[in-house]
Amino acid sequence: MESVFIIAEAGVNHNGDMEIAKQLIDVAADAGADAVKFQTFTAEALLSKGAPKAQYQRQTTDTTETQFEMIKKLELDRRAHHLLMERCSKKNIMFLSSPFDLESITILNNLGIEIFKIPSGEITNLPYLRKIGKLKKPIILSSGMSTMPEVKTALHVLTDAGTSKNLITVLHCNTEYPTPMNDVNLRAIQTMAEMLDVQTGYSDHTLGIEISIAAVAMGARVIEKHFTLNKDLPGPDHQASLEPRQFKEMVNSIRNLEQAFGDGTKRPTLSEEKNKAIVRKSIVANKSIRQGEMFSEKNLTIKRPGTGISPMLWDKIVGTPAKEDFQPDEMIRL
Repeated sequence: MESVFIIAEAGVNHNGDMEIAKQLIDVAADAGADAVKFQTFTAEALLSKGAPKAQYQRQTTDTTETQFEMIKKLELDRRAHHLLMERCSKKNIMFLSSPFDLESITILNNLGIEIFKIPSGEITNLPYLRKIGKLKKPIILSSGMSTMPEVKTALHVLTDAGTSKNLITVLHCNTEYPTPMNDVNLRAIQTMAEMLDVQTGYSDHTLGIEISIAAVAMGARVIEKHFTLNKDLPGPDHQASLEPRQFKEMVNSIRNLEQAFGDGTKRPTLSEEKNKAIVRKSIVANKSIRQGEMFSEKNLTIKRPGTGISPMLWDKIVGTPAKEDFQPDEMIRL
């Protein structure tokens, strides 16, 4: 990818409402994201009915409902997937969805999904990884909660199943919602790039936009960030998501940063060339100098503009005779 691939993570912030889901696509497209990502699952295949909620889910949702009951309300059926893909096509933004079970992998593959995004929770799911690896499609692998050996093992499974390593991007990630700043560990992006020899990125669960921007500065080629229509909506992920204005600001900041990287060659740019003569300085007369008088540190000085003899030639000028008269502030000529 020549530019940073920005994924607007809608996730389950549609709350099971297709109108909200469509609005999320519109917001992501308007912000300039490359893709908008949802989640594909059935509650029955994803978790057992007795599975507990995560602490952040208990804090942001009804404490009387189980995780199963919460997840069940957030499913998207096949018709919903078709409708959302049509909306994405109209808005010229890529549709993505993370599968959370084997059947969901098949559904998304049959829908012609371009990239498979593997969520952090599936990085130790051997049959799941093997099935996606056999598809030989581009993969974005989130690595939240993982050790380096676990990430390496997941990569081996994917490549052994048939996916070329150059089709895989690994995202550094922390799966606490929101992620505390002292747990972000952005340097892991560079560590994984060096140790795994893969393209890397960052899945950001912090509050605000600065960490995503910093991740790009540290080499992230993919950024994934949760967003919502309104942080006050009910649901597990809204409070740790960006609202539309913030998300658009993040995208714009990343695009500005990309332009600012440049090619690494140190040279004057076209925009600053015109200022060189104005800002730099020249050797000028500090007082009246008569023809034949020796130039010295007392009768010479250095002032703007830089259209005359460069001060870097000071040592060559001092001690030589003036070939003509000079008035104070007049540029020295040889």
